[in-house]
Amino acid sequence: MADLKSWKELPCGAIIEDMKAVLDNKTGAWRSMRPVWSEEKCINCLVCWVYCPEASIKVEDGKMTGIDLDYCKGCGICAAVCPKKVHAIDMVKEEK
Repeated sequence: MADLKSWKELPCGAIIEDMKAVLDNKTGAWRSMRPVWSEEKCINCLVCWVYCPEASIKVEDGKMTGIDLDYCKGCGICAAVCPKKVHAIDMVKEEK
């Protein structure tokens, strides 16, 4: 069996030391629902970016540029917090 660390040897606070391993784990494959963003409707309030638990909302120069579907798990929080008058993000069934 591999050398397992005891709880006393684990880093405090769930510190991630190997960022390459994190980036290689494309967790978007778990998704059953997919966010679809409408650039024309978006007012760039960035509320979706604030609430996205996976940091999947792409932003450049203070404006949303898309959604990183490699890591988006399809939770729908972005669509839920998008202002109702705007409705720039819709959730649709994932087609594989």
